Amino acid sequence: MVPVILSGGAGTRLWPVSREGHPKPFMKLPDGQSLLAKTVQRAAQASGGGQMLLVTNRDYYFISKDEVSRTLGPKSMTRASFLLEPVGRNTAAAIAAAAHWICANISPDAIMLVLPADHLIEPIEEFLAATQQAAALAAKGKLVTFGIRPSSPATGYGYIQAGAAINGGPQHEVLRFVEKPDAEAAQAYVASGDFLWNSGMFCMSAKVLLRELKEHRPELAKSVGACWEEAAATDGKGLFTELPEASFAAVESISIDYAVMEPSRNLVVLPTQFAWNDIGSWSAVAGLVPQGADANRVHGNAVLLDCADCFVWAEDRMIATIGLRGVMVVDTPDALLVADAGSAQQVKEVVAQLKARGHESYRLHRTVTRPWGTYTVLEGGQGYKIKRIEVKPGAALSLQMHHHRSEHWVVVSGTAKVVCDDREFLVLTNESTYISAGKRHRVENPGMLDLIMIEVQSGAYLGEDDIVRFSDQYGRDTGRVS
Repeated sequence: MVPVILSGGAGTRLWPVSREGHPKPFMKLPDGQSLLAKTVQRAAQASGGGQMLLVTNRDYYFISKDEVSRTLGPKSMTRASFLLEPVGRNTAAAIAAAAHWICANISPDAIMLVLPADHLIEPIEEFLAATQQAAALAAKGKLVTFGIRPSSPATGYGYIQAGAAINGGPQHEVLRFVEKPDAEAAQAYVASGDFLWNSGMFCMSAKVLLRELKEHRPELAKSVGACWEEAAATDGKGLFTELPEASFAAVESISIDYAVMEPSRNLVVLPTQFAWNDIGSWSAVAGLVPQGADANRVHGNAVLLDCADCFVWAEDRMIATIGLRGVMVVDTPDALLVADAGSAQQVKEVVAQLKARGHESYRLHRTVTRPWGTYTVLEGGQGYKIKRIEVKPGAALSLQMHHHRSEHWVVVSGTAKVVCDDREFLVLTNESTYISAGKRHRVENPGMLDLIMIEVQSGAYLGEDDIVRFSDQYGRDTGRVS
């Protein structure tokens, strides 16, 4: 069994914590662990310590790799391979590309266990039992979807209407898929006992998935196949495979449900016994926080006076609320969300407006993760910006140049190895250096501890896209943000 982890969604309903540059799978839950880490742990157990494949956007590769390494340990990284999408093309293209990778690198008969990276599932024993049942069915040529017994008439999930049990086994025939219903329809579905939540998890052999895709969506199958051949000609046998941008962008964007599962005559649904949550809104996150007095839930530091049924997520500052009923407050260093608890699904509309306005808060946090470490914007104004830069041991920023800004670096902790044009020198703790606009430069951490610097930028334009990259140890393209 080869777990295929899909980790590309933006999670706009969880803004301002989830953002395009640091989406939902990397969001730390109240227990301190990310959704991706939890999924990787489940996948490792389901595979019995075998290979797993993570399908993600190429911009998330380094943060994904770090998360897997932290979760399973650095020595386990040979078991985790990455298939990188240049753009998002929905789940059919992602799963089909993963099937090609598995056929090429493992076996066409290998069983794919497709797992979105943003689910919470417990207990693990029930999950593992279900995956074994699904694998047995997949080995017989079936496409298996996991159905979740609904605990409430939720309107945020799709539903599957299950028919009769097949051959006395745990699997049922699939009568139909239903899109997210209104409240009245959802109530009727739950009352009937015939409907299951559509989990978005699947199990099938790689060759069966590709065969079904060719039958029901031949043009999509052809375009993904051509894209894979182009990728395989370069690095398709490695642990890191990047899909070519032009050919992948031309692939039809459609879900695996529409492309394969709904038209297939070979699909069964496996009702499951485990508890499942796709953490699709702040209401779902609130349910992970213990309930206190007056049904309030608080993560972080907060004081609630005369409040009931409220949820407060405080990442940094102390939050105080007075006289509120049914309100959620989500605070981050650079953005604050205040909403009626019943309007959790509408948060995505805020993100759409921010994106339309070109406001950076839809995309980036104040602290931004890079392959070499992180930077945090401390303050900015007309003609200047101040950052805190943290570089991991042995890591280095790209060799680069800026047209419009100069930079003054002050080393707060650690040692910086600096290249500036033809000079190479060390800057020690409590020392500084100046990089004028137009100079080729790079900073590296040669030490065993994190390098922490304060960077003061000055210039007429301070955008992150003012960069010419000459070389980079992480293989990033010239012209891409450092």
